[in-house]
Amino acid sequence: MTPRYLPYVLILPVTLFLGVFFLYPFALVAKQAFTTGGGFTLDNFREVVGYWKFPISLKNTMLLAAIVVPVQLALALLMATMVNRMQKGRDLVLYVWTIPLGISDLAAGIIWLAIFEQSGFLNSMMTGLGLVDQPITLLGYQNPWLVFAAIALAEIWRATAIMLVILVAGIGLIPKEYYEAAEVFGASPWKRFVKITLPLLRPSLQTALILRVVLAFEVFAVVVALGGTLFPVLMGQIYSYQFDLMNGGGAAALALIVLAISVVFTLIILRALRVPKGATI
Repeated sequence: MTPRYLPYVLILPVTLFLGVFFLYPFALVAKQAFTTGGGFTLDNFREVVGYWKFPISLKNTMLLAAIVVPVQLALALLMATMVNRMQKGRDLVLYVWTIPLGISDLAAGIIWLAIFEQSGFLNSMMTGLGLVDQPITLLGYQNPWLVFAAIALAEIWRATAIMLVILVAGIGLIPKEYYEAAEVFGASPWKRFVKITLPLLRPSLQTALILRVVLAFEVFAVVVALGGTLFPVLMGQIYSYQFDLMNGGGAAALALIVLAISVVFTLIILRALRVPKGATI
């Protein structure tokens, strides 16, 4: 085999995998979204967009992403900087912080439900401290913002480690000589972070933000565990269309809407954090 064709042979397995398990299913979903018994139509999109829960689900999904992702980014940057500055115990600390990566979405939701439910840890603590006379319903329709806060906390706890791992690897690739030179010239730790770490961390920030934003729009199991129907989100509506309403066309149309939103935000992130030509890191 000539070297000319070797790259194509090496990427062939990945190409076949994507074709069979992504492109083909995507084509089927697109066909289901844009067709009915009468042929091509936009009726499925009109139906899901016109449904009264759609604007609420869209607002909740966007609001959750707008709150959770920036907080996770700030925490991940802080934690990654701390880990890379540690001389001893670095691997242990990183391991402990990344434990939530091994926990499924639903399991994370159930863990936080055990904290916030009426017989959970938070109620037990408040009762023991005399703050309340008897357990109260925290995750009820009377407290919609508390339901939102519980979901946001669960998502921050569960998924910050995804960004942390990417940023730790990115910071590790920055040459130490840059920091040493900046320190010689009297740059403060904050100056070194702003002038060296953040600019050279752009590729890792791109990857971390794109991955986390896309996953934020797909949040489902944590919401179901903590909020149920009190906090509708887009992925929950897709599930409802597919399995409760038995409307595969509506579910497919809504899935494409979520995909379009993810693509738009991906392009925004790529544009905002584009890496200059010729950059080596």
